[in-house]
Amino acid sequence: MASGIEDRDGHVATLEVIPVGAGVQVRGVAPSGELTVICTPARARELAAALVLAADEAESAQSAEPVTVKACELRRGDVRDGDRAMTVEGVRIDGTTAHVTWKSGAGRSWTQGYDADADITLRRRG
Repeated sequence: MASGIEDRDGHVATLEVIPVGAGVQVRGVAPSGELTVICTPARARELAAALVLAADEAESAQSAEPVTVKACELRRGDVRDGDRAMTVEGVRIDGTTAHVTWKSGAGRSWTQGYDADADITLRRRG
């Protein structure tokens, strides 16, 4: 399996992961050089778990800053910024109106209509 990754400066690197005999080869190629590692399947799983954990931590750090999205771009799990937590349960677009179903921290649900282009400030992306 191979994938292309673009860094902040626009440079493209590739990451390739393939089975090699009884092991797993991880090969990264970037403008700055190349790295190849062959490891056991157990170590490959540990590496994958570490990558998932790092990605989760990076997303959590990013979500510390409020983000503004258009009402039509809301998705399930988004949390609205404000005094009380409101989580998006669903969004239905009807022409130029976004019908957003919210759920409060107390468990109450309601649907509210917004102009599809209305800015909604989120505390956290779902």
